Amino acid sequence: MRIVVVGDVLLDTDLSGAAGRLSPDAPVPVVDIDTVRRRAGGAGLVARMVQGEGHEAVLVTVLGDDDAAGLLRAELDGIQVIEGHSGAPTPVKTRIRASGQAVVRFDEGCAPPPVPDVTAGMLGALTGADAIIAADYGRGLLANPQLREHLESLVGSTPVIWDPHPLGGTPVAGVAAVTPNLGEALRFAEVRGSGTQAAAASADTLLSRWGSAAVIVTMGEHGALVAAAGLLPQVVPAPRVSVSDPCGAGDRFAAALAVGLAEGEAIDTAVRRATGAAAQFLGRGGITAMAPGTEPALHQLPVDGFDALDVARRTREAGGTVVATGGCFDLLHAGHARTLAAARALGDCLIVCLNSDESVRGLKGEHRPIIRQDDRAELLSALECVDAVLVFSESTPENVLARLQPDIWVKGGDYAAEDLPEAALMSSWGGRTVTVPYIPARSTTKLAAALARVG
Repeated sequence: MRIVVVGDVLLDTDLSGAAGRLSPDAPVPVVDIDTVRRRAGGAGLVARMVQGEGHEAVLVTVLGDDDAAGLLRAELDGIQVIEGHSGAPTPVKTRIRASGQAVVRFDEGCAPPPVPDVTAGMLGALTGADAIIAADYGRGLLANPQLREHLESLVGSTPVIWDPHPLGGTPVAGVAAVTPNLGEALRFAEVRGSGTQAAAASADTLLSRWGSAAVIVTMGEHGALVAAAGLLPQVVPAPRVSVSDPCGAGDRFAAALAVGLAEGEAIDTAVRRATGAAAQFLGRGGITAMAPGTEPALHQLPVDGFDALDVARRTREAGGTVVATGGCFDLLHAGHARTLAAARALGDCLIVCLNSDESVRGLKGEHRPIIRQDDRAELLSALECVDAVLVFSESTPENVLARLQPDIWVKGGDYAAEDLPEAALMSSWGGRTVTVPYIPARSTTKLAAALARVG
């Protein structure tokens, strides 16, 4: 798959270290810098994310001739770059982080530049793409009349995803999707308010004004709202994820959306893919977790869009307690909900180790499970007390526990230590096995029998 990203680039720099004291000359923290990391930002980050999905990424942009441009070119190594001359300083955004927390950001070379010229090579690189992402960061490239005219000539044959910017150009007519975030959508449409109603009103206005096939308003933890001509707005919910820094989520969304549309997916299907990809990106630590020149490896997971093992890792790094429980959870009932809530109260995250369909058949017989594993995992994930789900195929949970190594393993009911072989395994890394009260008269078997009686 050949995905062309056209737009403005900048240099992002992270200076990270520890802050254990205040400056003697002002009440501000002193950060002892021990790590300096640079990466391509803007359209460069989008291209890196496309490449991280295993596709050919081509970046069409303009670059300067200053020292920062040299650093930026180094961060774009491995990506095919078709460039023109920006005629302006390279924008540099530097973040100071102390113990993982952003303290301040300062910008250099970010004054509005003149609209740059484009070359024949830049225009030619757009032809033959499976999809095009117009990543506008307000630096003028997507305001170039020749570039806009050429993009407009391609929208009928190539999916074009336009990620707009308040200081950038208006999307060209006919693009497959425009992807403002909620704040941008409200500003563009001059709509007051917040939430889904305001997002829908903004999307309706912008759909008519821009003449695009769809407007997708991204709403952070509330997912994305999709508006297309002749259809009611559709809200695609976002997987639950703990976010400390949302930087890069919009770029990740645009990259995944472009791949989905390039593969022929319908707009709603592609938005579901993109929403899950953005949540997974944030769940893995977001922009700060990206190794230089790479995107964190992507995995297909049963629910939530991020890895249960990663939830456990991040909880430990924050000094928290990892709690796990397990079972088949076929036909969720009140007893399950109470057990899970009690387990979650014992620590800082709860991971449910879920028996796969194959495992349930081995334990319960060929007539089980009643509900397949993907649906069981999704139902569990929807519970507020569940942070992640990890599916395993063995009849007992020892292998999955050895991978997860939780601090606490929870079982519902009255058990002796000899009844739970995993108790000895838990103690091998200092973990504990505990039980929580079993709720009488609540069981999947009884529910299944009752359902059978009523047909």
